[in-house]
Amino acid sequence: MNPFKKLASQTAIYGLPTIVGRLLNVLLVPLYTRIFLPEEYGTVTEMYAYVSFLLIVLTYGMETALFNFSRQEENKEKLYCTILLSVSFTSILFVAGLWIFSRPIADLILYPDHPEYVVWFGLILGLDSISSIAFAKLREQQKAKTFAVIKSLNLVTYIFFNLFFIVYCRQQYETNPDSWVGSFYSPEIGIGYIFISNIISSAVPLLLQLPSILKAFSLFQRGEGAIFDFVLLKKTLLYSFPLLIAGLAGMTNETMDRLLLKYLLPSDVALAQVGIYGACYKISIIMTIFIQTFRYAAEPFFFSHASEKDAQSVFARVMNYFVIVCLIIFLGTWMNISWIQYYVGDEYQQGIEVVPVLLLANFCMGVFLNLSIWYKLFAATRYGAYLTIFGAFITLIGNIVFIPVYGYMASAWTTLLCYSSMMLISYLIGNKHYPVNYDLKRFFGYVTLSLILYSFSRYMEVESYAIDLTLKNLLVLVFVIVVFFVERNSLRKSV
Repeated sequence: MNPFKKLASQTAIYGLPTIVGRLLNVLLVPLYTRIFLPEEYGTVTEMYAYVSFLLIVLTYGMETALFNFSRQEENKEKLYCTILLSVSFTSILFVAGLWIFSRPIADLILYPDHPEYVVWFGLILGLDSISSIAFAKLREQQKAKTFAVIKSLNLVTYIFFNLFFIVYCRQQYETNPDSWVGSFYSPEIGIGYIFISNIISSAVPLLLQLPSILKAFSLFQRGEGAIFDFVLLKKTLLYSFPLLIAGLAGMTNETMDRLLLKYLLPSDVALAQVGIYGACYKISIIMTIFIQTFRYAAEPFFFSHASEKDAQSVFARVMNYFVIVCLIIFLGTWMNISWIQYYVGDEYQQGIEVVPVLLLANFCMGVFLNLSIWYKLFAATRYGAYLTIFGAFITLIGNIVFIPVYGYMASAWTTLLCYSSMMLISYLIGNKHYPVNYDLKRFFGYVTLSLILYSFSRYMEVESYAIDLTLKNLLVLVFVIVVFFVERNSLRKSV
């Protein structure tokens, strides 16, 4: 199959459950922001920021290690079993530790009345970390449809139980506390039902993949004996450790702002500000969805295509198409912000100005992820650690210095500065080690055009809402038309 068609089809299949799930999840944020106060939603935002960090620790780069060593190891089942057992063992130890020390940990993060949060999130992290390796195996085997089905069930389960607990049970309890719902539902749990729903949904992928996991172990054991190879584990750990450092630094860039807002702003407004920022951050989710689904397909694609003669030219064209789609998402989201803003409750809409900044920040992060393939292909993963640590330094300094003055807007602009700096430096270093002839003229041309159209839209003053919305969407169409005429010859070659 044409490599571009293959990548596009894989991205579409991987993206379907993610897009549908996220769009369904989109419906939950308006629900949350209308039922829970900003400070309550701030707690949700903060707790999931911790999850983002800890999930990196618990998987410690083993997903990418699986892709890399699958190219080299003849016995792929041995590799898979070794990695899966390693991650499972460390995850179980971690969950047990959180369970035992839940109360002092709750005191440490300033939730002394809710040690159950620590236990619940320990279970979420343990289930998700083990499932991530099974998902990585499906991606390595390019079983995109199976991946999509399991992911879809995971997401549907999460949505269902959120609606069940937060809407149905809440209404039933308020109407008749003595009904059957009253036997297990407690309004005091409140946002805790979001976390409980996550535990249930996180168990679904692991249960669905358990038969294939057990089958892999049994088949390998009958054929080879031991299912765990310490020598192989050492090789994967040496490869993945820099990815762990890079992942932690990267997650610092992505989520540390929400944690710092809590501690750097006055205590009487901190959690509310975290909630507003976190809710408005969700509006930029469509860019994140595309980047995530593209990454699911692109990472194994890049590894499998790296040995081809035309690899570098293919990578350059992939980057070009990626940039185009991201900029269409950026323009499309902003030009429709007049109605998209109602996605969050009235109390949260004051933070809407962070959206275009965060969209551009996520665009730069996506370009950086594309550029990062050079150090993954050549097992030079230490460069990934260097780059993301540099970004984390910018994140920490920018937020610590400017949050007390500018609040969450400082977090948004710091995120953009961080990712754009990482993108630029990664390109400069990667060009020396693995030169790819990226079309910089088109890259900067498209970025410049999109920023001109964005700036023009901000100065448009049309009294009629319908006309204003129409004109702004025509600006998106202008971008698409320009891209079509520039890319028409290239597109013919890719089809």
